Amino acid sequence: MPTIKIEMPLFVMLPRVTKPARKMIVNLNNYRNWHYIISNEVKTAYTAILKSKLRGFKFERIELLHFVYWKGSNRTSDRSNVLTIHEKFFCDALTHYGCITDDNDKIIKGSHFSGGDLDKENPRVEIYITF
Repeated sequence: MPTIKIEMPLFVMLPRVTKPARKMIVNLNNYRNWHYIISNEVKTAYTAILKSKLRGFKFERIELLHFVYWKGSNRTSDRSNVLTIHEKFFCDALTHYGCITDDNDKIIKGSHFSGGDLDKENPRVEIYITF
């Protein structure tokens, strides 16, 4: 089965009018504490990053979304706190850009989370789409 790889940063930058842009780390702990307006701005920024990466893709069905977390430090972290929100935002972006008709379980058959290694230079989430 064919697979596509997409890399996403662990954070997005939200522009502000009078201050420097604000770094918003995308994870479940932050997501549950954000005001709904901030949450929407973060999701919009995340979706905008994906625009050029998803251009031209159309899937009838996705067999597997595999999310790999490459952390930037040796600190202990909860992989699922990071990857659950990336999965939500990514699936919503797939729907938003028309890559899939809906992000339900009939179209996206499964997802899997795993941890990569340490990458201090480029902490990221790698997303593999198998269709």
